[in-house]
Amino acid sequence: MAVTAKRKPEGIRETIAGGVARGVRRYYDLATSRYEEALASMDASTTVEFPNTGYYLPVIYGITGHVVEKLEDIQWVLDEAEKLIPPEPSPKMWLPYLGETLDGGMAALWLAEIIEALKYVGVGPSPTEGIWLGFADDVIMRQRGVEFVDGSAPGFAAVTGAAPDVETAVALAREMQGKYLYVFMAGESRGTTFAEQLVEGGVDVGWETRLVPFGPEIYGHIYSVNFATRAAMAFGGVQPGDFARILKYNKDRVFAFVLALGEVDDLKYAAAAGAINYGFPTIAEDDIPQILPTGVCTYEHVCSDVPLTEIVSKAIEVRGLKIVITEVPVPVAYGPAFEGERIRKDDLYVEMAGPKATGAELTVTAEDVEDGKVTVVGPDIADIEPGSTIPFGLLVEVSGRKMQSDFEPILERQIHHFLNEAEGYLHVGQRDIIWERISKKAVDAGFTFEHVGKIIHARYHSEFGGILDKVQVNVFTQEPEVSALLERAQSVYQQRDERLGSLTDTSVETFYSCTLCQSFAPDHVCVITPERSGLCGAYNWLDGKAAFEINPTGPNQPIEKGMTLDEHMGQWEGVNEFVYSASHNALERFNAYSILEEPMTSCGCFEAISVVLPMCNGIMTVDRDHTGMTPSGMKFSTLAGSVGGGAQTPGFIGHSKFYMGSGKFVSAEGGIARLVWMPKKLKEELKELIGANAASQGYEDLYDKIATEENGTEEDEILTFLTEVGHPALEMDPLF
Repeated sequence: MAVTAKRKPEGIRETIAGGVARGVRRYYDLATSRYEEALASMDASTTVEFPNTGYYLPVIYGITGHVVEKLEDIQWVLDEAEKLIPPEPSPKMWLPYLGETLDGGMAALWLAEIIEALKYVGVGPSPTEGIWLGFADDVIMRQRGVEFVDGSAPGFAAVTGAAPDVETAVALAREMQGKYLYVFMAGESRGTTFAEQLVEGGVDVGWETRLVPFGPEIYGHIYSVNFATRAAMAFGGVQPGDFARILKYNKDRVFAFVLALGEVDDLKYAAAAGAINYGFPTIAEDDIPQILPTGVCTYEHVCSDVPLTEIVSKAIEVRGLKIVITEVPVPVAYGPAFEGERIRKDDLYVEMAGPKATGAELTVTAEDVEDGKVTVVGPDIADIEPGSTIPFGLLVEVSGRKMQSDFEPILERQIHHFLNEAEGYLHVGQRDIIWERISKKAVDAGFTFEHVGKIIHARYHSEFGGILDKVQVNVFTQEPEVSALLERAQSVYQQRDERLGSLTDTSVETFYSCTLCQSFAPDHVCVITPERSGLCGAYNWLDGKAAFEINPTGPNQPIEKGMTLDEHMGQWEGVNEFVYSASHNALERFNAYSILEEPMTSCGCFEAISVVLPMCNGIMTVDRDHTGMTPSGMKFSTLAGSVGGGAQTPGFIGHSKFYMGSGKFVSAEGGIARLVWMPKKLKEELKELIGANAASQGYEDLYDKIATEENGTEEDEILTFLTEVGHPALEMDPLF
């Protein structure tokens, strides 16, 4: 591909191509030196790995298919990378072609991954010292990947270098947070790093705030790239070694860009060339040559000399991101980046509800609603002593032509997210187990309880405008009114639970699809039924019904069940027809209730995975938070790599935690009685759910017979335990 510069061609030849060539050679020399240092002090069979991932060294594995498990496996990577190091361009003749330069960029990525991986065996500085987080494991990748799937995170900025001063760094970070972007940080300039500037400016960094400090050196941006590479394999079903599909997937679906602050040196040129392979352009503050034609990237490849006041908006334009920002009338910063914000005791102005005071939230359909009206009953913030704990209640009344009582709990659950997105506001829980805090900083900015109502009013309209017309909010801050609301709310909660519990797959004629994750897993189709919630745990049947009413052309579409083909397995003619079309003809059918025969596909967003354990004649279930080994011989991260991406994998299913309380949980194979192993933490979390499901099927004491890691992580160990306790799975028909 030819290149065009705004300056003389020699600038591209000498600066970009020459910088990449020199930079890759420096990557190679350091990687080789570190490798030789490792061989001098440890055995060639020493394990080399990033923590808790099933993708080995992900960029190398994804692009080449080569598995690096031991120290000796690195030599192949070094040899292949050396072949791709481009020569420095001749001062007399140079073709304006990016091919060799991009190859050099890819080599730089492989070598950076070797450099960072060797840090985990003690060669080089610690990758997780101080504020630096190092490798993002598969649990984080899948948790955060969901946000890229559902659009709540439109993309990420890979920031390298530092701003001219702390104030500018904070302003840039806040601008990117306000546009819902993740900010991945590595590399330095001006004698410091962007992440260190944010910390100095009092900004919280970490995954919770979307400001992620990977490492102080430019090599740390390999964690940005291997995050994107795993997304293609985990959510897109791309096989390791299929480099063309991995790169195209990232260009089309992972909207990332490099934001280069300060001077761009040879190492940064090489890293940027590697990013361009993925379709990630570079937008630079420095006055370097530009590469403006489209081709590998969607639009321009390198844009430079961009003022810092314009650099974020320019990057969004060049990458082609679609940002939707909801204007919320509050005096503090607002956006999902603040959902993970912590309000410590020293920062606390007022605490509402929680373990020391009464609290409840309720959304109901009502008549005579005055849109936009917010009423505060009781003392407002200015009337409360700093550090106080007060009772707190929210009554949200809505009306609309399409509003139904079934939609009320769906709207109500979103209060948690809507309030958390205000800087200085912490919201935990729902219903009558809420616990909320407001910071001194928010109060100093002018935040009051009226703003709580304004947030709910604005967000209800923006998110649910298709079903409601009017919203009014009542905020209660004194005991009599809060207690009265609590009594009313608990009665409504009970009615809702009875309503949802009465719905079954046979009592309805319509299911709902969820193709939200097709942005990452193109062939996956989730079918949500009353007795099988979405794999991510975020959607149940009523959610799907409401979502369709809100957005009739959205990812949640009604599916007429049609003729029942197999009631035992959970297969319907209408569902098969929908799945075949929605999966782009990749799937002809699936069974909703079976783990063994044509099971439902998975995207990668699932909360848990169930796997058949043949020796035990049962199944095990593991959730994404469990990092240890399982009796299947695989950790969650490895299992997820096998199950996700829209693959139909007999013997494996991804699902929500809530599904384990359903009578249809693997019912084709005998249901909950097949459950023989799960992590202790998950077992305790789901105790009531599992116990109720088991009791309904005649297994009153099943809970105590389910093994955990305390009983073993080898299948033969689990079989011994099951035999001792008399687990019912051992008496059931053989699975095979």
